Amino acid sequence: MTRILAISGSLRARSTNTTILLAAARLAPANVQIDLYAELGSLPLFNPDLDGKEPEAVRNFQAALAAADGILICSPEYAHGVSGAMKNALDWLVSDVNLVGKSVALINASPRATYAQDALLETLRTMSWNVVVDASRTVPVPRPGLSVDEILGDEILRVELDRAIREFVKAISQAKRIPQ
Repeated sequence: MTRILAISGSLRARSTNTTILLAAARLAPANVQIDLYAELGSLPLFNPDLDGKEPEAVRNFQAALAAADGILICSPEYAHGVSGAMKNALDWLVSDVNLVGKSVALINASPRATYAQDALLETLRTMSWNVVVDASRTVPVPRPGLSVDEILGDEILRVELDRAIREFVKAISQAKRIPQ
């Protein structure tokens, strides 16, 4: 079983980014489990003075990431930047050596949102995560508020999301076979 942890960078209740990740979970092959990490908003503000003494919410987040074979991120762009919640979460992980080499794919819900995607790529590469470029793609959601069923019912969205998942699972499988 391949385990993927999906993280939405949006805290919005009816977030397009979260909906895309829930649709991805429904598209996952039978041997793949995609779980949504729903506690991003519970992480305290990053404080480097707590390095080695992280709060329980941060330790739980780190453990969930470490247990996953791969990480799937879908995050909005706010004012040409990464959402504060997403950036805060990543800041807590900067010194976590257990995540070096972790496979990660980025899904972008908006073709116009390129600054945050680029910033996420830069941050993840700086953290030495394995960004799977072939699995990272834009799934162009035409309007906010679509349901999981509407996303899966749209052939263009479903095909792009399915390709992303299959490429990501393939890359994770290949990484598992390479001796560390």
